[in-house]
Amino acid sequence: MDIKPLRYFIAIAKTESFTKAAQQLGVAQPAVSMAIKKLEADLDLTLIHRADRNIGLTDEGKKLLIHAEKIIQATDDALLEMSELKGLSQGEVRVGIPSMLGSYYFPPILMAFRHKYPTITLKVIEGGTWQLQKMLESGELDLSVIVAETLPDSLQTQALIREEMLVTVATDHPFSQLTKISPEAFFEEELVMFKEGYFHRRIVDKLAKDCKRIPKIGFETNLIPLIKSITQQGFGISTLLAMVIEEDDELITRSFDPPIWLDLGIAWRKDSYLSKANRAFLEFVSEHGRYKRRP
Repeated sequence: MDIKPLRYFIAIAKTESFTKAAQQLGVAQPAVSMAIKKLEADLDLTLIHRADRNIGLTDEGKKLLIHAEKIIQATDDALLEMSELKGLSQGEVRVGIPSMLGSYYFPPILMAFRHKYPTITLKVIEGGTWQLQKMLESGELDLSVIVAETLPDSLQTQALIREEMLVTVATDHPFSQLTKISPEAFFEEELVMFKEGYFHRRIVDKLAKDCKRIPKIGFETNLIPLIKSITQQGFGISTLLAMVIEEDDELITRSFDPPIWLDLGIAWRKDSYLSKANRAFLEFVSEHGRYKRRP
């Protein structure tokens, strides 16, 4: 079977449009339509619903999509590995990094890596850990930083960093007089939180569930400077990693009681070929990262 129609099929499934798929692939729309019709004829199955411009997969199409993604990923891995055997290198790293780490932990590492490997292209995608994990599993990323305890069997990980989540309040907040903050006391306050899907928010939601509380979320934003500003002005409290708190932030941090530690790792797919560029990045991050053990 020619695998090109499978690439077209995957693009249509993701964009839900023949036109958008053709644009994404850089080919003419009629070529995409003809390829899909031939694929359906070869399989003697209808794969795509075409009704009133609403494009969707049939049940048969949904099942094929699972296999098509695996076939394309395996093919791309094989082609890359064969090219590197001839001394060639893709020279590209697609890495997913959560926003908090992307802003405060990774910049010097990324710049140092670029200085050492100037011919390697770095594509950094910021997002929530859950979103990034799904992109990694689907082959849209080569590497991604994830919360280690959520690791599925399909991924392999390497320890990267352990950080404490700290209750973060304004300097005049009553919590500043305490040494530790219980989850129950934390959830009595109005909160400034990351949006759903980010590890910061997922940990807080799990903590609320464990102590049977409903978080009172007054503000939702993924912008760390905005979280800090709102907290500084006393419109709510938050919880941030120790690494993002700076001396001039005019914020007070306290540990939870008991403390909450996050183990973050850098992950990749077990069944995929990791290119020389990605192996170089993984080795570099491991050498220059800092894995802090629990005190």
